[in-house]
Formats: sequence, C-alpha cells, structure tokens
Amino acid sequence: MPRLTVPRTLLAAFLVAAPGAVLPASPAEAATHQVLMSGYAFSPRSLTITAGDTVTWTNQDQAPHDVKTTSGPASIHSPMLNKGGSWSHTFTTAGTYGYVCTVHPDMTAQLVVKPAAAPAPTQHQHQHQHPTTSAPPQARTTRPAASAEPSPHMSHSEEPSSAEAAVPASPDTPSPSASAATQPASIDAQAAASAARPLDPLLLLTGVIAGVAVLCLLLVGSRAAARGEGERG
Repeated sequence: MPRLTVPRTLLAAFLVAAPGAVLPASPAEAATHQVLMSGYAFSPRSLTITAGDTVTWTNQDQAPHDVKTTSGPASIHSPMLNKGGSWSHTFTTAGTYGYVCTVHPDMTAQLVVKPAAAPAPTQHQHQHQHPTTSAPPQARTTRPAASAEPSPHMSHSEEPSSAEAAVPASPDTPSPSASAATQPASIDAQAAASAARPLDPLLLLTGVIAGVAVLCLLLVGSRAAARGEGERG
C-alpha cells in the first residue's frame, strides 16, 4: 500500500502546483532500416530516413560486398561483407548520400537523411480564472400559516370539546386567548367586506321583475275599476 500511496500523492501535488503545465513531447524513437545486397544490387536502391535512424546492410550474394560513400556530408566505409554478413551505421547528419560497392562499381544506391523534428519546448499555460458572480438567492416564498380565526357561522357560545382541549397546542397554533382577541377584528372586517360587496345581478334582476309584475297588477286593477264605474253610470 505505501508504494501506491506515495506516487499518487506526488502526482496530486504536481497537478495542484502546476495545473497548466504541458509535458514536453517525447522524441520519436529511432528506426532501423534494412538494405539487402542481393543479385549484385542494393535493395532498395533509394532509401529515405530520418537523422538518428540506423541502416543495416546484409549480404545475400556469394560474392563479397562493401559500402562506401561517394558523396554526401559525411564519409562512411564498411568492412568487406561475405555471404550472410551484415553491417550497421547510424546517420546523424542530414543530407543526401551516394554509395557503391568497391568490388562491384555497378552496385550504386542513394540514401536521403532528413533532419529530425525538434522536440516541443515545455510550455506553462497560466489559466486565469475569473471570479464568477453568484446569482442572488431566490427569495423564499413563505406560505402564511393557516388562520386560526373561527368561522363566521360558529356561535360565540360554542366552546371546544373536551377531546380538543386535551390535545396539546403546537407552537404554531395560537392560544385561545389570542383567537378570542382576533374574533372582533375578523367580524368587523367581514362586515366591512360585505358592505362594500356589489349587489348580486341575479337579485337585482329578480327585483326588477317583481316591480314590473306589481305595476302590471296595478294597471289591470285600475282598468277594471274604471270599467266598473262606467257600467254604473
């Protein structure tokens, strides 16, 4: 367990201390290329590599061969290779190399060495964190407590039953004295509300119909009385 805990702790400390650090890119691994000496020729005859790569020549002919540069930024010359023998060389200087087999001058080939890509430098990216303004907390909507006022239809002489009196009052429930004190104010408010309430349209229509009916009855009675007086005369 301690072997696993220590590296994780160091990694966490590094991430906290330098969150924007970028690790340098690892250099590309050097490659190895093969060139065969077969049929009195180099195969491949033209090869392109990167600086730092290694080229291995292997002789597959019965006759001996070697490798000697005829042009290029650096000069190389291999030992004489018999059948099955091989020789390797690592090219560090970029450029175009021409080489031949000194025993067989017709065996020519070319090697192009490209410069290696430079590793990316270490970069430290500073992250600027802007303070975020927190949204104002939403106003809490408080629901009013249930009114403990008695119903207007309840008589003032009514008292709570013994079962209700035995139940202990909760902290949110007002005491009986507070309820009795708020009763007159509630009755006055209800009376004022009923006085300011507009007349019911249905009651108004009923009154108008009743008035028209009374007028019709009076009109019919007056006409009947007039006919009676005319017949007497």
